[in-house]
Amino acid sequence: MTRTRRAWTALIAVLIIVPLAWYSSLVVSIYLYADEYDDAPSDAAVVLGAAVWGDQPSPVFRERINHGVWLYQQGIVNTLIFTGGIGPGKSLSEAAAARDYAITAGVPAADILVEEISTVTEENLIHARKIITAHNIGRVLIVSDPLHMRRAIVIARQQGLDAHPSPTPTTLFRSWRTRSGFMFSEAYYYWGQQFRAVWRFFSLPHSRSG
Repeated sequence: MTRTRRAWTALIAVLIIVPLAWYSSLVVSIYLYADEYDDAPSDAAVVLGAAVWGDQPSPVFRERINHGVWLYQQGIVNTLIFTGGIGPGKSLSEAAAARDYAITAGVPAADILVEEISTVTEENLIHARKIITAHNIGRVLIVSDPLHMRRAIVIARQQGLDAHPSPTPTTLFRSWRTRSGFMFSEAYYYWGQQFRAVWRFFSLPHSRSG
């Protein structure tokens, strides 16, 4: 093998191995972060949206809401913030379905806030921040499935929120098949979100000294 061919072979190997190693480490970090849990007293819980079936939360969403209701009932939070807009072909927003469910579970409507615009996690937290700012809310717990927490917390803190993880203990992603699928998709979306954050940073005009 010539020196040039060896150089090209080494370069190709690096271009394959480095991204693969990085992606694998990201998957592992998502898996390990799923065990992070902080339920210190907080001002509010932000429950991230998920699908609505008819006029009811889907099973995955229901367990997120149940955990938010539990945090409220235990006195860990004073307010529940439900997020999520109207999905394709739906007439009820995710946040509205969650609010109705929580009220039925005994949470007073006065202690529930909703945003009904967002469609993805980043938007959930962008619009939740507006509510949090408007109501002078400080420390918040982010409620979602455990494997969703690393990305959600990173986004929340990028939004300037005093955010802490509170994954639902009754997640329906329990089998290896569902967990592995969730982990790999989360790694993909995490990479995309971080890339967009870097792109926005360098796209913004920055002041020059002098």
